[in-house]
Amino acid sequence: KMKKLIVSLGLALTLSFGTTLDEGLKAVNKGDYQTAITIFEDLAYKNDVNAQNNLGVMYQHGYGVKQDYKKSKEWYEKAAAQNNANAQYNLGNIYYNGYGVKQDYKKAKEWYEKAAAQDDTEAQYNLGVMYSNGKGVKQDYLKAKELYEKAAAQGYALAQYNLGVFYANGEGVKQDYFKATDWY
Repeated sequence: KMKKLIVSLGLALTLSFGTTLDEGLKAVNKGDYQTAITIFEDLAYKNDVNAQNNLGVMYQHGYGVKQDYKKSKEWYEKAAAQNNANAQYNLGNIYYNGYGVKQDYKKAKEWYEKAAAQDDTEAQYNLGVMYSNGKGVKQDYLKAKELYEKAAAQGYALAQYNLGVFYANGEGVKQDYFKATDWY
């Protein structure tokens, strides 16, 4: 019991001198989720948007805490309201997949669009998939192609691959096997 108290005091002293997001991420990478949660919570309550997003991730996946989609969504919303593209993308995923909420492609699209406007490659790609498959939007290969191109230009491999598929199959573009192989 004394050892636990000493560890707790040590952690409290460390926090009182100010921890950094980087220390929280290092704790996650070591699998020390309890320390990470403590650090992220401390920073999140001080309005650190990255810590808020990271807490959302921790609650969404149950890292060091009981999985809780409601808390996850709350933390993502706090960070997203401050224009954090990662949190906006994560909210898009919550609505797209129906994690703790009613599946809602319209809301997913809105959040992905906000993140994509900040050059978030995964959001651009996911929007492209939505337009390609007509999920929550009218199917539009041209719009999908534009979104894939934005993500591909930033090196996002799945978007590059999907552009290759578009050219190989002539979806929204003139069929062109040479361009397809360029993207593959």
